[in-house]
Amino acid sequence: PAGLDFQQMSYGAARGFVSEIDDPYTVYMDPIESKEFADGLDGKLEGIGAELEMKENQLIIVAPLKNSPAIAAGLRPGDIIVAIDGESTQDVGLFEAVTKIRGPKGTQVILTIVREGRDEAFDVAITRDSITLESVTVEPVTDTIYHVSLNQFNDTTRREFGNAIEQILLERGSGMILDVRGNGGGFLDISIDILSELLEGEKIAVIVRERGKEDDFLKTSGNARLPDLPLVVLVDKGSASASEIVAGALQDYKRGILIGTQTFGKGTVQEIKRLQDGSSLRFTVAEWFTPKDRSIEELGIMPDIEVEFTEEDLKVERDPQLEAAVEYLQNR
Repeated sequence: PAGLDFQQMSYGAARGFVSEIDDPYTVYMDPIESKEFADGLDGKLEGIGAELEMKENQLIIVAPLKNSPAIAAGLRPGDIIVAIDGESTQDVGLFEAVTKIRGPKGTQVILTIVREGRDEAFDVAITRDSITLESVTVEPVTDTIYHVSLNQFNDTTRREFGNAIEQILLERGSGMILDVRGNGGGFLDISIDILSELLEGEKIAVIVRERGKEDDFLKTSGNARLPDLPLVVLVDKGSASASEIVAGALQDYKRGILIGTQTFGKGTVQEIKRLQDGSSLRFTVAEWFTPKDRSIEELGIMPDIEVEFTEEDLKVERDPQLEAAVEYLQNR
């Protein structure tokens, strides 16, 4: 029939085929979606600035990105998006939802949100913007305690985290607050690079378990520059995947104290297969476990000290989790 776009039909067929695998982390991406996914890993995109996942057939906000329209609009980790511009998200795939939410700078999208603790769904209007996310930021919170935010685990993280360490060493820091709140993850090998700077000796960073193969024990480099610096790790519901690898290992080795709330619970490993036409397939290849062989899939990691961050705290621009971290390091 006239007017049919066979290319789009083939993309739709591929999505349908992959969706039958029934794994929320295995997805087909057409060429446009593949480019947007790559741009997001590079910290460059246009949209609202939020990492999304499908969990139990619900579209969940894992983490609003720092300094994004999503943050400005008050979106929070764990929010469930039930409609986009009035259209239900039921039976909508992850990347279809992402495509609907993303858009050119200056345009608006209306999300209908269900939030724990609120009786009814509510609408949030968000104006899309260009977003460039720094992988690592560092700032002193006292004369000698440094707040290091890990916002992503991408190709620039290793260098940027190394620069943060050099600054702390040069200025003789007495403690570090490693903040992975709202960090939905990234490259697994970068999480091992982070742990290599904090754990003394060659230690197991993560156990990767693939069906039909022997366990792969991935280890740190043994060249840590901050093996003894007092450390607090801030976590929340938006800390997922590579963030949980870092937090889980540091907790297992009692290298630092975790403060905040329960993490997201993503304990699987994905690979990306790029296809000739520019499309790609992201598929699950393994599960990962902490050095003590803990699975965090759908469970998350419980912090050592639980501190909530409420809507009221957000309104008055107070960060009780960061305050608790500073207090812990000052009084240890």
